Amino acid sequence: MTRVRTAPKSKRKRKSFLKTAALICLALFVLFYAGISCSLLLLRWIDPAFTAVQAERRISSWFQSEPYTKYYEFIPLDRVSVQLQHAVIAAEDERFFQHHGFDWKEIERAAQEDIEDHRERGASTITQQLVRNLFLSTNRSIIRKGLEFSIVPLTEAILSKRRILELYLNVIEFGHGIFGAEAASRIYFHVPAQRLTRLQAAELASVLPSPLHRIPGRVGAYTKRILARMAQMAW
Repeated sequence: MTRVRTAPKSKRKRKSFLKTAALICLALFVLFYAGISCSLLLLRWIDPAFTAVQAERRISSWFQSEPYTKYYEFIPLDRVSVQLQHAVIAAEDERFFQHHGFDWKEIERAAQEDIEDHRERGASTITQQLVRNLFLSTNRSIIRKGLEFSIVPLTEAILSKRRILELYLNVIEFGHGIFGAEAASRIYFHVPAQRLTRLQAAELASVLPSPLHRIPGRVGAYTKRILARMAQMAW
């Protein structure tokens, strides 16, 4: 009589554990993206009360000695100076209205410059930066980048370009505790965002690559480059 061999008990337990773990990971993955999708759908009509980066800055302030105050006021895109809209696009994402979340030309150029000149060049689009601010963090990691790349197409599919720009201009960081165009305009220039001049708009846009270390008016060379780009784009 032939005996049927069965897998050792420990092996069966390991397979069962791996299967359970895989199902849990899949469930968490589905729940995460379902939550992101629902959030994006709500963001079509509802303005965010806070963002992930704002929460990150608040938590970081608990471990710092200097006081922290958040300045944040959400306003409609119509109340943001057209000059600032143009300056931010010229500075951060020239092909914002042409791409679908990723600017592959800029990514290729950045990679080429990094290889040839050993220089790091940012290639994140406005949509990528918005996703990072709303849902992720400022910490660089492969996991964060992977999440970002998977959420960006959802964002572009659910939100209009106008809404993406409106959200971006309202939540982006302009300084220590300063979020959005309205707060930045009033703190740096003592005027509402609607009344920003062309030069003031370019100066604000110039701090975006490093908002915790740059202040409008102290990055003259970059401000001039932004103004030149705006002129090239017939703005």
